[in-house]
Amino acid sequence: MNITKNIFFKEKILVYGLGKSGISAFKFLKKRNDVFLYDDRRIKIKDFNLKKKIISYKKIKKLSFDRIILSPGINISKCKLAKFLKKYKKKIYSDLDVFYSFNQNDCITITGTNGKSTTCQLLYEIFSKQNFDVRLVGNIGNPILSAKNIKKKTIFVVEASSYQLEYSKIFRSKYAAILNIAPDHLERHKTLRGYVKAKFKLFKNQPKNSFSFFKKNDSLVKNEIKLNKLNSKIIKVSSDQLDKFIKRIGNEYFFNETNKENLSFVLAISKKFKFKKKNLIKVIRNFKGLRYRQQVIFKNSNLLIINDSKSTSFSSSNGILKLDGNIYWLLGGIPKKGDKFNLSKKYHSRIKAFVYGKNLKFFNKSLKNKIKFENFPNLRMGLKKIFSLIHKKQSKNIILFSPSAASFDTFKNFEDRGSYFNKLLKNYLNGKKIINI
Repeated sequence: MNITKNIFFKEKILVYGLGKSGISAFKFLKKRNDVFLYDDRRIKIKDFNLKKKIISYKKIKKLSFDRIILSPGINISKCKLAKFLKKYKKKIYSDLDVFYSFNQNDCITITGTNGKSTTCQLLYEIFSKQNFDVRLVGNIGNPILSAKNIKKKTIFVVEASSYQLEYSKIFRSKYAAILNIAPDHLERHKTLRGYVKAKFKLFKNQPKNSFSFFKKNDSLVKNEIKLNKLNSKIIKVSSDQLDKFIKRIGNEYFFNETNKENLSFVLAISKKFKFKKKNLIKVIRNFKGLRYRQQVIFKNSNLLIINDSKSTSFSSSNGILKLDGNIYWLLGGIPKKGDKFNLSKKYHSRIKAFVYGKNLKFFNKSLKNKIKFENFPNLRMGLKKIFSLIHKKQSKNIILFSPSAASFDTFKNFEDRGSYFNKLLKNYLNGKKIINI
């Protein structure tokens, strides 16, 4: 570890935001630096070492910091230290930067609007099966600075959000992929262009001996590549030729468009490593996905139920809405700014939407003259109506819980929302087991 030239060594550092990434940054940096902590909220902390380092808003103005580490959840223009951060913008870094300054291990970094966590999880399982020393970190819930016992050959699979990349300055990844782009987080990035620019910081920082993986024929990606001179080797990824492979694998999880695209990136990245084909196929065949992300929770001869609580935008629901069958679609919550329903017309006739919650006007306007819909005050009543209709049908039916909106109007997070949906289902399945296949 070469720390003589390290910009995070023997410095006065402010860590702003006491979530998982902020606390892990403090614990990582405290042995080598004078580190202070701040959060907009009043947080009860039992750890004395953490507690004594929390400083007040007034004291921050009196101190001079060499570096500022921002947690991804901090919006630089809408926080208590907005003016302070604007003045010292050049001093702002991310936990990804801290990691890179101490570790130049090979990273496979995945970004994009939809499918990041699933793609990272599948890559992690593949590398593990191939006996690599691999760590799964980043936005998936494991702060990158919490990794222990790192060796030279340790490989990192990193899920990176636009929030993390927006603040990053020096982080580099040998392998980087952007799965897709759709309007998201516009309340923070203001415009789609701003959102795309934040994502592309990952690729602009790559050196010559690195690889960039992009979705083929994505117009937004094409335009951004033209605007930036990338040093990496560009690899265009397509799922057009995957059907035969997926049929041979026989894993129904990859039958929908979104998961098929995720798999195409995994296979493209895998080609850069000398994997045993037998082990690779075994992992893909047995992959079950992540909880509440297009998760099959019930299946029989005429009914398929999918819990996709993680869906927070129309674009994240579009792929699974293309499944063959009569789709009863449950959606509602807090819609994303600038979100639009852009599903092709050829799929509209087999979908009926059941909209719940307080934001009915937004969803009604989005779906009007496109697909049939009914409104309900809550999720429970919407699901009850679906089951009253399902019993009258004999053909293939799909109950799809894919909210296309954030969960915070009613639930703590998407996991809480997904768990509630499963509990509701038990009342209608007459004791039949909820499964995960």
